[in-house]
Amino acid sequence: MTKKSFLLIGAVLLAFSIQAQNNSKTLTATDYEQAVKFLGFNTNKLVFNSAVNPNWLPNGDFWYNNTTPKGKEIVVIQTVDGTRKIGADLKSLLPENNTTSISTYTVSHFEVKSPDGKKAAFIKDWNLWIKDLATQKETQLTFDGVKDYGYATDNAGWKHSNKAILLWSPDSKKIATFQQDQRHVKDMYLVSTNVGAPKLEAWKYPLPGDEKIIQIERVIIEVETPKVIRFNIAPDPRRGTLCDDISCSGSFDDNEWNADGTKLVFVSTSRDHKEAKVRIADALTGAVKDIFEEKVATQYESGQGKVNWHFLESSNEIIWYSERDDWGHLYLYDAKTGKLKSQITKGNFVVTQLLKVDEKNRVLYFEANGRESGRDPYFSHFYRIDFSGKNLQLLTPEDGNHTISLSPNGDYFVDTYSQPNVAPVSVLRATNGKLIATLEKADISKLVATGWKAPEPIKVKSRDGKWDLYGLLFTPTHLDPTKKYPVVNYIYPGPQGGGVGSRNFLSARSDHQALAELGFAVVIIDGTCNPDRSKSFHDACYGNMADNTLEDQISGIKQLATKYPFMDLGKVGIWGHSGGGYATAAALFRYPEFYKVGISESGNHENRNYEDDWGERYIGLLTKDANGKSNYEDQANANFASNLKGKLLLAHGGMDDNVPPYNTYLVIQALQKANKDFDFILFPNARHGFGADTYYMMRKRWDYFVTHLLQAQPPKEFLIQPK
Repeated sequence: MTKKSFLLIGAVLLAFSIQAQNNSKTLTATDYEQAVKFLGFNTNKLVFNSAVNPNWLPNGDFWYNNTTPKGKEIVVIQTVDGTRKIGADLKSLLPENNTTSISTYTVSHFEVKSPDGKKAAFIKDWNLWIKDLATQKETQLTFDGVKDYGYATDNAGWKHSNKAILLWSPDSKKIATFQQDQRHVKDMYLVSTNVGAPKLEAWKYPLPGDEKIIQIERVIIEVETPKVIRFNIAPDPRRGTLCDDISCSGSFDDNEWNADGTKLVFVSTSRDHKEAKVRIADALTGAVKDIFEEKVATQYESGQGKVNWHFLESSNEIIWYSERDDWGHLYLYDAKTGKLKSQITKGNFVVTQLLKVDEKNRVLYFEANGRESGRDPYFSHFYRIDFSGKNLQLLTPEDGNHTISLSPNGDYFVDTYSQPNVAPVSVLRATNGKLIATLEKADISKLVATGWKAPEPIKVKSRDGKWDLYGLLFTPTHLDPTKKYPVVNYIYPGPQGGGVGSRNFLSARSDHQALAELGFAVVIIDGTCNPDRSKSFHDACYGNMADNTLEDQISGIKQLATKYPFMDLGKVGIWGHSGGGYATAAALFRYPEFYKVGISESGNHENRNYEDDWGERYIGLLTKDANGKSNYEDQANANFASNLKGKLLLAHGGMDDNVPPYNTYLVIQALQKANKDFDFILFPNARHGFGADTYYMMRKRWDYFVTHLLQAQPPKEFLIQPK
């Protein structure tokens, strides 16, 4: 080849190089600053009169704090007619007797105050104690608690604290709790990063398939003359009916006292959540009577966000929650015989929360999703119905998601309703449905003036065309529909909740609009396998959490692209945290032709390494076939890491005590063995949510999508800093 030819080739290559550089897009700090405008710490302060959170008074009236464009104010409302008084000082607005409460004593987060407000229970040295709040005198109630076999101790593996789990009797004379046996359970270990020797954290953390898991031995403790009364039943596995914990509400769930504290009604749940047994204990002797039980093929749950069963002492009945007809409904049982008396609610909708039981008039007040046709089935509405199942009444007629606060006397409620793209309105109603007053209408004019726009609600079909799926689409405020935009799929596959989250109006949802502002179409779809719909919808992925709703996501995005041609299906990325981190890595490993870039944060990539209750609830007990292969094997992301083709960023907190970082380390190990390129960020002392490192991770997320999906140059070391 001649020297002239070399020069010619060099000139051509240089021309291509210059052209490529000219075509390369560079985002500046100004572009990132524009995105930051749409983060919550900038948008929330531009919304006024946004919601009413009532503080109910003894006389049935209430007050609330309100933020207006002129500043903060306090509003007092008379419930009988909606009359309002406004001022800056609560004391000047209210007579003194309306502001006093049953007790002026405060307790710490770790203590549980008695109903009479005079005592608080707490744990010390694995035993239960009480404190007289007036004198501060402490009294020891139990004496045989020892390490890992203590009273009222809180450890679900994925969460653990020193707060006592217990339920006071109404007369403040007894406590229902347990002695928790975790002596034979394996330890989990984490070590801090610091100068000098690291600090070791160790706690009990059972895993799926373990022979021994945490068990609770149920007890009643008499307070005035300390005495422990043990139930005459075998220990229960540490399970509850609502979530993967026995204390979803912060209290001792699935327990109810009768009025005089002589009986305790409770539910025992099997290790795999397939059996829920209703029982009544004699609080004086510990004798237990089984009333009835419910068995399901997958997993039993007692509601969405609230335990919904309830004991009716006056009529000796039990309100029970079941999905036996494929929808979450309320049933009436005879508490003496255990026989079903009737189904109370019926239809293709799901009761989510039972808020009030009027035993005298035999009326129930509850929230439900999906009953009102033509509306988003995730919108919550408020209803009343007779015990007989007759006279069902919609109490919140407006189209939107309704947040309810009932007055203590049950005669009134405050309702704040909105949609993801419709600002909230707050009203006061009587529980017969009568509108008494409109309290507030949100003012978002200053927010809109910044160029802000709401996400667009979307609806697509599931992968098999069987169900409608709902979600949100975020696009740049400067969207040019004639151009192409890479797609970012945010995912949280559940099964305990979807990616959209609240259906209320929010000025910002994570950083979705901020990311869109950098030049992306951000898509969130709540796929099958998520709650708040039918049981068959929720159970669609039962036994196979590796499904991760990914085929629903892919199908939905393809449908959206036909409606919105600006979506570039050749450039699709995905990200998520926790379960969404698990789903993100699975997306890159199982669907590499569709997903090109992924950011997986704090993922539970190996559910044999994640706490026992989550996996055993939604996958089932760990079993092995004739070849020794377990039913969890094909759900482990590490086993598919060799399929990686795109760009993957993994991130985890080194002190994550929810999903320990070894979940991600296993994926890293598999990627290294497969000789795959990937990226990894470790936050040495961060917990599951990253804490102080949140905004650093956010900026790295933006940079990663900008670099590898938008194929542009991000600004160097941009700092996201809340003002």
